[in-house]
This record gives sequence, C-alpha cells and structure tokens, in this order.
Amino acid sequence: MQSYHIFSLPSELLETLTPRHLVNEPSRPRSPSPKPIATKLGPTTNGLGSRACNICNGAVFQDTEEQRSHYRSDWHRYNVKTRLNGHAAVSEADFAKLVDTLDDSLSGSESSSDESDDSDAVNALVSKNKRAARPNSPEEEARAAPVTALTWFHSPPSTQIGIYRMVFPAGQTDYLRELKAMQSSPTERTWALFMTAGGHFAGAIVRVAIADDEKVASSTLTGKKSQKGPKPEIEVLRHKTFHRYTTRRKQGGSQGTNDNAKTKAVSAGAMLRRYGEMALRDDIRGLIEEWKDDIGDVERIWIRASVPNRKIFMDYEGSAISKTDSRLRTFPFPTRRPTQAELTRCLNELVRVKVSHLTEDALREQDEAYLASLPKPKAIPTPAPAPVVKEKDKAPVLSKEEELLRDRWERLLEMLHKGKVDAIRSFWEKYGQGLGGVDTTIPDWAGERYGTLLQVAAAADQEDIVRWLLEEARANPTLEVTSQQDGTAEPSIRRTAYDLSASRNIRDTFRRVAGEHTDWWDWFGAGKIPSALSKEMEEEREEKKKTRRKGLKDKLKEREKEKKTVTIAEPESTPVRTPKAATSGPQKLGGGSGAAEAVMGLTPEMRARIERERRARAAEARMAPVKR
Repeated sequence: MQSYHIFSLPSELLETLTPRHLVNEPSRPRSPSPKPIATKLGPTTNGLGSRACNICNGAVFQDTEEQRSHYRSDWHRYNVKTRLNGHAAVSEADFAKLVDTLDDSLSGSESSSDESDDSDAVNALVSKNKRAARPNSPEEEARAAPVTALTWFHSPPSTQIGIYRMVFPAGQTDYLRELKAMQSSPTERTWALFMTAGGHFAGAIVRVAIADDEKVASSTLTGKKSQKGPKPEIEVLRHKTFHRYTTRRKQGGSQGTNDNAKTKAVSAGAMLRRYGEMALRDDIRGLIEEWKDDIGDVERIWIRASVPNRKIFMDYEGSAISKTDSRLRTFPFPTRRPTQAELTRCLNELVRVKVSHLTEDALREQDEAYLASLPKPKAIPTPAPAPVVKEKDKAPVLSKEEELLRDRWERLLEMLHKGKVDAIRSFWEKYGQGLGGVDTTIPDWAGERYGTLLQVAAAADQEDIVRWLLEEARANPTLEVTSQQDGTAEPSIRRTAYDLSASRNIRDTFRRVAGEHTDWWDWFGAGKIPSALSKEMEEEREEKKKTRRKGLKDKLKEREKEKKTVTIAEPESTPVRTPKAATSGPQKLGGGSGAAEAVMGLTPEMRARIERERRARAAEARMAPVKR
C-alpha cells in the first residue's frame, strides 16, 4: 500500500479530494444506482480504453484527461456531496436545470469569476437539499456523530485518506483548504516532541518538511527519479533522553502523588524518590532552557505528561512554553514508555497519511453500520402535570381580645401539664372567670384530647392539680367524655374524669374527696366512683399491707432455719469409716461400692470436700512405692 506524507501529497490526489462527513441523520433507503450508460466506442478504442464514473450514474469517458476534467467539474462535485448527504445523484441535464432555477444572488456577482460562480452554485444547491431534508418536528432531530481523532477525505473512485485533527491549527474547520496550504512552506517546518512518565523522559526537535526552494533544488538534482514526487524530509535536529528514580518498583504512582494522598513517608526509598522527582524537573527545565531558541520557531509542541507533570514544562518563572500557547498539542493515540524509539514511532504516526480503498457501497455500509451503533437519542421527557396544590386554610385574623384569650389558654394548659399547682392557683384567681369557669370546654384549636381541665389533669397523672380542681376550684367530676372526644371505638361508651385516671393515686384522690365532701356531687352515680376512701380505710389498708409483708418475712426466716438444721444434722449422723490398709496394685478412684451410699444426704460442699480427700489419699498411695 502506498504511503503519503501530510506535507507532500501528490497534486493529482489533492485536486480530487473532498471531505468525508458522516451522515448525521437516520439512514434513508437509497434508490439503486442506475446502470452505466452503454456508449458505442470508436473503432480506435475497441472497448479497452473506456472509463466510467460510478458516482455520476455511470458516465463513460474516452481517455484519462476527459475523466480528470469530469472529476473537477461542478456536476461531479455536486453528486459527491449529494451522495455523502444520503441523496441520489443526478444526470448532467438535471444538474443544468437545477443551476438554472437558482437565483442570480446565489451564483455570485457579475464581477466574480466563472469558477467562483460555479462553486457558489454547487454550495447553494447542496444547502438547498439540506434544508429540504430537515425534519419538520423536533422529535426527528438528527443524531450527532462523535468527533473522532482522524478527519477523512475521499478521492474518487475508491481512495480515502485520514489525517489527525491535531495536526491542523486550533479552531480550524475547513481541513481541506488547510491541507492544501500545508503543501507549500516558505521555510522548513519543525515540531517539538516531549514525553515523560514513570521517571523517564524523551524529547526531540524534528524537521517534518523542508522549504519550497529546497524541494525544487532536490527535484532538479534527482532528475527522472523525482517523477513520483519528492520524499518527505524528516530529520531529528535535537534529541535527549534521561531517567530518574521516582516510582517504586511494581507499585506505580509517583512519590509526590503518594505523599499528597497519604502521610508523608520517611523511609530512605521515599527520600530517594523525592530527590529523583526534583532532579527530573530540574533536568527537563534545563533542557527546555537550552532549546529555547529552537522551541520558539517550532510549528507544533507535542507533550505527553500527566496533569501534575505538565507543570514541569510550562508556567514557571522564565518558562519558554506558555500554558495558553496555541501550538500545544497532546498525542491523539496511546503511547508507550518515553524513549527515543517511541518518539520516532509517534512522529511517523502523526505525519503519515492513513490510506484506505473502499468503494461507494462499502463506504455507505460502513457509515450506516457506524450510525446504527451510536446510542439512540434520548426521548424528550414530557413534563409531568403540575400537582394540584390545595390552598391551605388561611389563619383566621384574630382581634387583640382573641389573641389575649388564646395566649391565656396556652399558658394555663402548659402549667397544667407541668404540674405547677401554685402557678395555676394564682393564675386562676386572676383570669379564671374570664376563661369561662373551671368546667368550660377547652377550645378545639388547643389540640387537647379531652374536654375539661379536670379530665386533662386526670389523664396527665397530675395528682396535686386534680385535688386542687376538686377541692378548691369545685370542678364537676360528673361531666361525661363522649367517644368522639377521646377516640373510643364504641359510640355507646360514656366515661368521666375518674375513668380517665392514669394511675391508682389519681383514683384514690377522687375517692378521698368524695368521702370528705359527699354532698357536693353525685360521686357514686353520675361520677362513676365505686366507693369513698376515708382515713380509717386507708389506715386499715396500710395495716393489712404491713401484716402481709411481715408474714412473708417470717415464712422466709423459717425456711432458712430448716435448711440450716438439715445441713448440720446429717453430717453428724454419718458413721465414720475406718481407713483400710494400703494395698498394692491399682485401686479405683473414689473407694468401694459403698462410696455412693456414704455421701448420700450431704450438702454439695461436704461432698466436694470428701471427694478431694479421697483423691489425695489415692495420690499418696500411688507415690508410696516411689518414696521407698
């Protein structure tokens, strides 16, 4: 496969190049290409010298010059752009009709040249087709293809070349015009390449193209050998590589990065790696300072470095490379360890043109397969209907008197729940009648579960406040609490303040007051209090409690005495066995068959003591032969 250099492309190839753009819309069914028009050839050709254009509906040519002229024509250029945009090619007659229908403003002013007019006509026709092909609704928006590292150009009939976008000037979109401009240069073109990673560094200043006058001179000297075009003059002008110990073996990551992420290590290896990083930085900056004049004249500066290491090359005091320099580039492909050989490989990868030979059908299939592999555009989410926000009940506008009344109720209920009897007594003397009396219903906005102060106090287990309400405030204990107020499930149940009592002390308070002031209310009927509680009844109840407790204590003492008596009596009645004479030979630990009967009736402590003595005697018997 023939290789090309980006700065010395053949003129024949440049004239036929057109940019290749992926169709940024869903593929459309293409009409089948018409069959080539059969043209009767002259007797001199005999069918051997005929040539055809597959794009322009099989147009046939007699010789190479006619074919080249066709490739430079607006008809062919229009068909190429139309095919790339997904439309069918047109015949020469149809193309002439399309040009005639254009307005005069689209074909340029009268002072414009014919070539400019024709070019404007082609662009206007292509733009018109694009506008006609736009989707009518935003739901049919085209998918945008991602930008690749290579930009491709097409040369009919089946040649494609690819060049890295990073080679072109920043912000440039007309790559074809820039590519043509790159073929001529008044002076030689030089690039600077720098790589650093893992303590390795490689740098070079290379010439990628010679000046135009040198090309002419070299072609004159070579004579006939230069008919294929001059070879690119690539030459390494300066190069330098060195290495410092900055990374721990088989671990990766620089020492500085590790120090920033963790606690600063104090080992000898860490200190050596820190020194290596500083030395590497000084060496690189010293080299850049030495090459400062050459770097100022280069066309591109290629740098491969991590984000922390990029600070080594730029934006330090007296640096030759600025962070905002438009010449800065990164390598658009993966690179290996920084070495001189790797720099050479990357340079060749950048300046060599990528060439492929695919037919129109193969290109079409490739584009459609690529577009099909792209993720589908996300559907525009339909906004959910706004939730209906219910208007909050506006707070009622209160008068000063109502605000004062509400404040007093809040203070009273707060003191009731906290059990402050003295504070409630003094507060009630001042504002009790203004609140409606002791038996008035608590307002709904207060949020209380029960209706009167007595009921709330009984449920809150406030014994002192219940007694004050019954004796001093004369609260009515017979007022009933309905099931709707207290949340009871059965609507037939009716309860009073006594039924709401949270403890026995509260119930005893009701019974005491009922016994002392029997004639105040219907305590035992409507009040649902079972009986009165007098002082004599309370004393009698306390006496019964004491008697019951004393009886329990006496029973416990008797049980303990019985246990001690049994424990002492049983060991004394146990007969004392006379120890048998020591016999030779092994003996069973624990004595004879009567050992179990001998310890029956003993406490666990005494059984353990006897067992220890038996084990001690058995051990002495075993050791007796040894002592002898």
